[in-house]
Amino acid sequence: MLLTISTTHQPATDLGYLLHKNPARLQSIDIAYGQAHIFYPEATAERCTAALLLDIDPIGLVRNHRGPAGEGFALEQYVNDRPYAASSFLSTALTKAFNTAMNGTCKDRPELPEQRLPLEATVAALPAASPEQLHRLFAPLGYEISIEPHPLDPTVPDWGASRYHTLRLRHPALRLQDLLSHLYVLIPVLDRGDKHYWINREEAEKLLRRGGAWLPLHPEREFITRRYLRFAEFVNPTLERLLAVDAEASDDVAGEETASVETSGDLPADGPQQTTTRQNLHDLRLDRVADIIGQLGAKRVLDLGCGEGKLVRRLLKNPQIEHVLALDVAWRELERAGQRLHLSEMPPRQRERLTLAQGSVLYHDARLEGYDAAAVVEVIEHLDESRLAAFEQVVFARARPGSVLVTTPNADYNQRYETLSAGEFRHSDHRFEWSRAEFAAWAAGVAQRHGYRVRLEPLGPEYAEVGAPSQLAVFER
Repeated sequence: MLLTISTTHQPATDLGYLLHKNPARLQSIDIAYGQAHIFYPEATAERCTAALLLDIDPIGLVRNHRGPAGEGFALEQYVNDRPYAASSFLSTALTKAFNTAMNGTCKDRPELPEQRLPLEATVAALPAASPEQLHRLFAPLGYEISIEPHPLDPTVPDWGASRYHTLRLRHPALRLQDLLSHLYVLIPVLDRGDKHYWINREEAEKLLRRGGAWLPLHPEREFITRRYLRFAEFVNPTLERLLAVDAEASDDVAGEETASVETSGDLPADGPQQTTTRQNLHDLRLDRVADIIGQLGAKRVLDLGCGEGKLVRRLLKNPQIEHVLALDVAWRELERAGQRLHLSEMPPRQRERLTLAQGSVLYHDARLEGYDAAAVVEVIEHLDESRLAAFEQVVFARARPGSVLVTTPNADYNQRYETLSAGEFRHSDHRFEWSRAEFAAWAAGVAQRHGYRVRLEPLGPEYAEVGAPSQLAVFER
């Protein structure tokens, strides 16, 4: 079972820093089913290759009950493809051999993990139903793919091809952490249902942690999740969490968040006549939400869909706020939030004011109860409309914060974006975008059903015919 990773980044030996493994010596790691060996077939300034070789003990697999299930054909427990075919064994060995690299840390060169490098990876004897299956899994991630099918028996060509392939991946600019996370998730997907470890909720959390940054947008996400977790009791909740991608980091794509909002006398006659200011729309939205929460006198605040923690940063600047619970479905976003907020460097008293937690707004969570205010900024449009009833129950019926602030794009305004075609959403992951009338009707219904009063306000420059680019509902109990 062999994996090689190569780079031509200059100097190529930076790969040794990233992997936290010295190119000058062989390193071996004991694992429950054998040994993993890490070595470098080549290590020059021009090109460096690291190899991970697994030496699996087939007798040990049977002794530890990690072989194929059943004893109907006892010899199969000793004679099978597990010692040499790439499988979940290789995936778990990655975490033990390259844990530092997978977590995106490098003590000696802390800036290196974020660099995008030219990377190549080769996986030998990877089982797959067909070369097309491998393309469907890896091509959407931007790889150039080369596949070498292996014959069932080279001496008997008529027997045809086996299900084993050598897979070569090339990417012109990719973080090593991302390559390792892709391999960690996708290699077990190709197992034939005989993963060597128990599948439980912890495995679902691992999938979300390693795949949360890219799996939600993968066209084969359902196939990947079902093959990785196998059982509906883990698959279905995980798919729901993958679909509920946080909106805060997503709206940048359509240009709405990166374009400045300008309000001045140069606007059309039906627009507002104000002094000229320039502000990123996303910043304007977050500033307004933070201001209202302060005006409401909230001391304990929920940030549901916290993303990278931009709203959290604003909330913590307000001394009246005693505690913020920041929730996000994506583990990677929480990691980024911790880094951007410098969580490890916070003074103890400031650190006690913040809790970062993984969770979904679609499932009841007792942690959300007892708060004065909740912010749901650009989240609901990433949920299927059919799931909004679940969101309503979680936030308004069960958690019941004193106030809830919800923002969402205004579909009426979309005609002002020259890059959007008729009927097109601002972001590919949006499941719907509401007009002002639709948002008002939804907000009024929620308020009536759960004992809140609600007021609406526009966010951004407002025009008579189409309104403002974003809209805010403030619910107060």
